[in-house]
Amino acid sequence: MDGIINTLTDRSFQIALLVSLAAIATIFTVLEPLLVKDKLKERMKSVGVHRDMLRQRQREQLARKTNASLRNASPQGALKEVVENLKLLEIFDAEAARKKLMMAGYRGQGPVFTFMAARLGLPFVMAIVVGVYVYLLDGFDLDSFGRLLATMGGFLAGFYLPNIYVTNTVKKRQQKIQLAWPDALDLMLICVESGMSIEAAFQKVADEVGPNCAELAEELGLTVAELSYLQERKRAYLNLNERTGLDSVKGVVTALIQSEKYGTPLGQSLRVMAKESRDIRMQEAEKKAAALPPKLTVPMIGFFLPVLFAVILGPAIMQVMNLD
Repeated sequence: MDGIINTLTDRSFQIALLVSLAAIATIFTVLEPLLVKDKLKERMKSVGVHRDMLRQRQREQLARKTNASLRNASPQGALKEVVENLKLLEIFDAEAARKKLMMAGYRGQGPVFTFMAARLGLPFVMAIVVGVYVYLLDGFDLDSFGRLLATMGGFLAGFYLPNIYVTNTVKKRQQKIQLAWPDALDLMLICVESGMSIEAAFQKVADEVGPNCAELAEELGLTVAELSYLQERKRAYLNLNERTGLDSVKGVVTALIQSEKYGTPLGQSLRVMAKESRDIRMQEAEKKAAALPPKLTVPMIGFFLPVLFAVILGPAIMQVMNLD
């Protein structure tokens, strides 16, 4: 114990300890930014990939017009071959699936092939898992008919799970965009009235709303890329509407198209639509607040009232029991 005390009170040991702590703090300060992942940077990287894809698509269209030969795209692995050989793109309506996946934030052909393969293979996987559990592990203690029904239920659940997952992802993404959309319109209005072009306004708004809503920043960044590379600017605005699927975004897209076509002023339209978007956001909040009392009825009856009755009637019951 004396040796430990002498070591701790030694001035050279204290100096070495402070220097070591300072060195560790310096290393941590330098390396911390490298260890933290920037989600906005990753999403902006996907925007760059989409921009390159649009550029390549424009080159292919130009080559078709000039009758130039292009190299065939390399196959995307066994998954693509299976999907194409079984003609799943025709069976499951690939175009509708592509639009739905695009609304969920999954772009390109890769997610489409993965989604189709999941719709084909997941039912069999779920049926095998449920069958092993009810037949081999004797789960749920069912008879033969009940086990068959459970296996068929697993098959049906596996068939609908991909659609349920994508639908939930779309709803969550739309909710995030809807919450940030009124503020984005206010910023866009300020940028437009200050004399900025639509591309510069979109880019500025994407940079500003990125920390709070990376999904909206991603969509605006993609719109800027499409405005730069697509031949028709109207197509870029319509793509923004298709990727979000929101009525408030559809109104802004309509105003932008009319402004591009007829030269109508955009500032007043943006001001009105920003107010409408804020009203819609307030109405959604009021709707959730109004739905709260019915949702609390069952928990109050099941949990609060028994405890309240026990506290109120408990002393009286104990006094009656003592009198007896």
